[in-house]
Amino acid sequence: MAERVVTMAIGPLVSMLKDKASSYLLDQYKVMEGMEEQHKILKRKLPAILDVITDVEEQAMAQREGAKAWLQELRTVAYVANEVFDEFKYEALRREAKKNGHYIKLGFDVIKLFPTHNRVAFRYKMGRKLCLILQAVEVLIAEMQVFGFKYQPQPPVSKEWRHTDYVSIDPQEIASRSRHEDKKNIIGILVDEASNADLTVVPVVAMGGLGKTTLAQLIYNDPEIQKHFQLLLWVCVSDTFDVNSLAKSIVEASPNKNVDTDKPPLDRLQKLVSGQRYLLVLDDVWDNKELRKWERLKVCLQHGGMGSAVLTTTRDKRVSEIMGADRAAYNLNALEDHFIKEIIEARAFSSKKEKPIELVEVVDEIVKRCCGSPLAATALGSVLCTKTSVKEWKAVSSGTSVCTDETGILPILKLSYNDLPAHMKQCFAFCAVFPKDYKINVEKLIQLWIANGFILEYKEDSPETFGKHIFDELVSRSFFLDLEESKDYSGYYSSTCKIHDLMHDIAMSVMEKECVVATMEPSEIEWLPDTARHLFLSCEEAERILNDSMQERSPAIQTLLCNSDVFSPLQHLSKYNTLHALKLCLGTESFLLKPKYLHHLRYLDLSESSIKALPEDISILYNLQVLDLSYCNYLDRLPRQMKYMTSLCHLYTHGCWNLKSMPPGLENLTKLQTLTVFVAGVPGPDCADVGELHGLNIGGRLELCQVENVEKAEAEVANLGGQLELQHLNLGDQLELRRVENVKKAEAKVANLGNKKDLRELTLRWTEVGDSKVLDKFEPHGGLQVLKIYKYGGKCMGMLQNMVEIHLSGCERLQVLFSCGTSFTFPKLKVLTLEHLLDFERWWEINEAQEEQIIFPLLEKLFIRHCGKLIALPEAPLLGEPSRGGNRLVCTPFSLLENLFIWYCGKLVPLREAPLVHESCSGGYRLVQSAFPALKVLALEDLGSFQKWDAAVEGEPILFPQLETLSVQKCPKLVDLPEAPKLSVLVIEDGKQEVFHFVDRYLSSLTNLTLRLEHRETTSEAECTSIVPVDSKEKWNQKSPLTVLELGCCNSFFGPGALEPWDYFVHLEKLEIDRCDVLVHWPENVFQSLVSLRTLLIRNCKNLTGYAQAPLEPLASERSQHPRGLESLCLRNCPSLVEMFNVPASLKKMTIGGCIKLESIFGKQQGMAELVQVSSSSEAIMPATVSELPSTPMNHFCPCLEDLCLSACGSLPAVLNLPPSLKTLEMDRCSSIQVLSCQLGGLQKPEATTSRSRSPIMPQPLAAATAPAAREHLLPPHLEYLTILNCAGMLGGTLRLPAPLKRLFIMGNSGLTSLECLSGEHPPSLESLWLERCSTLASLPNEPQVYRSLWSLEITGCPAIKKLPRCLQQQLGSIKRKWLDARYEVTEFKPLKPKTWKEIPRLVRERRQACRS
Repeated sequence: MAERVVTMAIGPLVSMLKDKASSYLLDQYKVMEGMEEQHKILKRKLPAILDVITDVEEQAMAQREGAKAWLQELRTVAYVANEVFDEFKYEALRREAKKNGHYIKLGFDVIKLFPTHNRVAFRYKMGRKLCLILQAVEVLIAEMQVFGFKYQPQPPVSKEWRHTDYVSIDPQEIASRSRHEDKKNIIGILVDEASNADLTVVPVVAMGGLGKTTLAQLIYNDPEIQKHFQLLLWVCVSDTFDVNSLAKSIVEASPNKNVDTDKPPLDRLQKLVSGQRYLLVLDDVWDNKELRKWERLKVCLQHGGMGSAVLTTTRDKRVSEIMGADRAAYNLNALEDHFIKEIIEARAFSSKKEKPIELVEVVDEIVKRCCGSPLAATALGSVLCTKTSVKEWKAVSSGTSVCTDETGILPILKLSYNDLPAHMKQCFAFCAVFPKDYKINVEKLIQLWIANGFILEYKEDSPETFGKHIFDELVSRSFFLDLEESKDYSGYYSSTCKIHDLMHDIAMSVMEKECVVATMEPSEIEWLPDTARHLFLSCEEAERILNDSMQERSPAIQTLLCNSDVFSPLQHLSKYNTLHALKLCLGTESFLLKPKYLHHLRYLDLSESSIKALPEDISILYNLQVLDLSYCNYLDRLPRQMKYMTSLCHLYTHGCWNLKSMPPGLENLTKLQTLTVFVAGVPGPDCADVGELHGLNIGGRLELCQVENVEKAEAEVANLGGQLELQHLNLGDQLELRRVENVKKAEAKVANLGNKKDLRELTLRWTEVGDSKVLDKFEPHGGLQVLKIYKYGGKCMGMLQNMVEIHLSGCERLQVLFSCGTSFTFPKLKVLTLEHLLDFERWWEINEAQEEQIIFPLLEKLFIRHCGKLIALPEAPLLGEPSRGGNRLVCTPFSLLENLFIWYCGKLVPLREAPLVHESCSGGYRLVQSAFPALKVLALEDLGSFQKWDAAVEGEPILFPQLETLSVQKCPKLVDLPEAPKLSVLVIEDGKQEVFHFVDRYLSSLTNLTLRLEHRETTSEAECTSIVPVDSKEKWNQKSPLTVLELGCCNSFFGPGALEPWDYFVHLEKLEIDRCDVLVHWPENVFQSLVSLRTLLIRNCKNLTGYAQAPLEPLASERSQHPRGLESLCLRNCPSLVEMFNVPASLKKMTIGGCIKLESIFGKQQGMAELVQVSSSSEAIMPATVSELPSTPMNHFCPCLEDLCLSACGSLPAVLNLPPSLKTLEMDRCSSIQVLSCQLGGLQKPEATTSRSRSPIMPQPLAAATAPAAREHLLPPHLEYLTILNCAGMLGGTLRLPAPLKRLFIMGNSGLTSLECLSGEHPPSLESLWLERCSTLASLPNEPQVYRSLWSLEITGCPAIKKLPRCLQQQLGSIKRKWLDARYEVTEFKPLKPKTWKEIPRLVRERRQACRS
């Protein structure tokens, strides 16, 4: 059976042309005057083409070349014809605006904006174009008859949308069952490598659509993986394995995506993973057949902690062999047939209750064609969902090719695409404009469809509604997946989706060269063909790439989406006159576009741009439907003539914090549906007032700010529902009103906003707290879900029973939260936030005629902060119901509460009274107290009076059966902890020492424990007891799951009488010890027990000295190294510390600060006294080079150390034996350091040379060698970052810079006289060079390579540097950031740019004079 191909649906394009040709605007404004006859002929002939278009497309899919060529020509003609009728429409809109007075407002600018608006000239130009189109159409019709295309009625576009229950099947649930063994095997591999110092790479190989990504998601989200790895990262690689781009993507997938953004991507990646056990998923790698690319990335990834792993998914076995060279690939097998059948049936029958037997019998045949691919099964099931007869099902089965290794499942996906209605094909194929794995904003996607004319207008529904139906249908057919809804930091909601990479391949094959995606700078000159219609750019310097390409070519671009900042103007602007949709992020304050070339623009996204204002002539964009200005932080005004942009439907202005007002005449924008922010400015002719919103059917979110200035507003705001003044506006989605204080008497119609049916969220914001009773009787309609009120000055609130979320902040005079009423039950409330309510003391008004009750049956989150007068949480009568044995199971008003935060409420004494509930236990049930049976997170902070967990009888157990996280900070009167059998995270800050004895009850469940108790100068023997009581130890039969332990003032762990249960903590990975006064010697027994420890931090232990100086103590070199797997060590502010313990070879990062007596950083170093002899004067006899240093037993300590930071360690006489592996070295205020050198054996010692002469330095007599100028400091060969701050004790001399060095910071007098490159090696390529107050430094390297990559330079306060090296002078102009003393600035090299040849001699003289100075 010949494979059918996928083709673009041309029918919708011709239908679009037919609708444009029939537009009423053309006749109303007589824009086709003189062309009436051609117009009529065209309108008659277009339906003739549509009559046969279905037959032609079917023949093209069957690979008939004649039909394909005819369709291609029709597409070309249809595109040109659509552009011509766009010009007719714009002319009609221009005449309409002129009629309404726009020309008068524009003044003399009209001449520049419309230089050829003469009607005669327009008729002549457009008449010629129309004739050419008509000729082309007549040729197509003649060929149509020759080819014998047959009439086949087009299926009508359905207005009856079927109910798509695409959530009836849970792919993750089926995948979890079907891939359970695979998941278990791979998790086992990843976890078992915990002690492996090498990077583990696990490639998963299978053909496309077999579920590799789904399996990786299951592994990534598994609780065991989430707990085992400290950092989890997910990146989709897809098309191009570019090392720098991939490194950048990995960093941006982490929580530290905004850290060190100025550094190179590989450096950021190395810093991100350094010392952390991470899991990196590289999904869909299939363009990495070059070993060197992977090795470059792997070098950075290997800096992670022990047990780090990379999980890759790929279709290509060669890729898996390269990336997982040391491990066999994990081959993913096909899914079993019964799972495939389950997927097909779930999709095909959807939510139907019955499955006809005759249809079920056909499924077995279809299963065989899927070859175990869940994606193929999903696609076929979605196709079958639209079929109802056995004949149709068998036709699908017989028309489907069996999946093979060569074709994969593409034939099935093509069938799924070909089964779509024509208008849906066009919409989906457009998605090829997005890169693979791109998160597509659903709302923006639908708007782009509309802007490009893919969705026609119907009287029954708006284009947005029609587009949403199309999107939902495509989702139900699995063309879109990974639907997510998120909320940005300003509270604006958005939905996103993705496209499976194989589906993306289908879309790209349909669009051929019409969609162009450039995620990195294109290498080919021909990257932008003349056929390009839709363009996506996300590479740097996008404007330069566009300018270069458009200079040579003139594609009729309709969509340009630029995902990177644009700083310079686009050139050849006249070539963009076909644009329908444009997204640019302008990095300049000025507007870089010319609206006169953008007449056909429907969609303009300038979000996150730096522009301060939009030009007035943007108001000539009469076709514009979407204008997105969100998060343009500097934007302070909108064009005054926006009222003439009558096609505008969506205006996004949220996040424009400097916007001062809205333009007048918004009532003219009768199509406006979305307005996210309304800013009420000072009344005047150039700004709109709130009265212009009359009649607005607001939906989504509404915010009114500075309400105190809205005069006569009390009654209106109380009702919050009325009609403002725009009679014809039908606004939906989210709306925010700001600066309402500028709204004056007659315009203050802010009434009844709360009663608008589509309004979901309302925010009222006062600038300052003042007297007000506006909300005393506030009763919003039932559809309002979210209410946010800021700085309201009233003392009580109205009835808010129907709210889902209530947020009150800064309402300092509020005393009573809820007014009296018939009921205090809040049946829908899920989130309640109360902040800075300084007078708040009661939850409701006291009414003697009714019972006091307030119940939150659905409340999930309660946040209370800075409510200083609040004494207790709300009480309620306990509601009982019968239970076993005659006891009563009592319900609580907080039965579903999961998150409770109470901060800075100094008078709050207990939590609410806990009713009795049944808890299962061995042998039956027991009665316990539980006010919060569903609570998972509890945080209490700064509660000065809080001392009891409830108001019940003392001694009764208090149970939090579901509590997982408990944080108690600054609650000085609390001395006990509640029962919480599932507690995994416990944080106690500034707690009583007595609290320590309650921790043992959680040891079987805790994974993170932070205990920072109150400091006591002396510790009683009773306090120094084990954390696990004797009776608990006897019952203890398993190891603790604890992975993080942070201790402050916990002498009980290390006191002389303590029996530490350290053997229990075999999973502990991080240990922090702070202010432990009883810690004197290194706790070797603790180190030996902690076999999984990776990070150790000890600080503020004032009595810690190190090892005991016993006579029989073995030498440091003979001591064992514990903990063996330690990777990061930090010691701070231990003033008595003299000696280090023998750190293990696994150590990668060491930070030591404020240890003023420490004499060595690697343990007891023998031979140091003989090496460095410091006399009473400042002179010392030192070896000239590292070759003269004696060998010591510690030469090869810390072979993996990469980061070393020393600060305020004034007793270190020298830093010797720096390991060759070191990449970062920082020294600050280490005034006694004299020598910098590298370990012996770690550096090939070439003959010492100067960087200028490259001639060997001959051996010198000892006297000469000890002269300051001859001394040299040799650094580790792999060092990349070096910082020396205020190390005045260094003996000066030459500092030799290794080749990998990228950043060098030297500040304060260090005695150094010169910086030189290492001989025999490539000179370093510095990125940052900072030299400040280096009084003796006189010489810098004179190698051009050193400065070519420099982007940051500071040389200040260095008087010995008389002149910069010439190669550095030549680079000054290209360095982005520089701070230089004035004498260096004049030497900045600038190319000669004489205005005339006569000026050259003068410029040469000036340059020579500048160089001499």
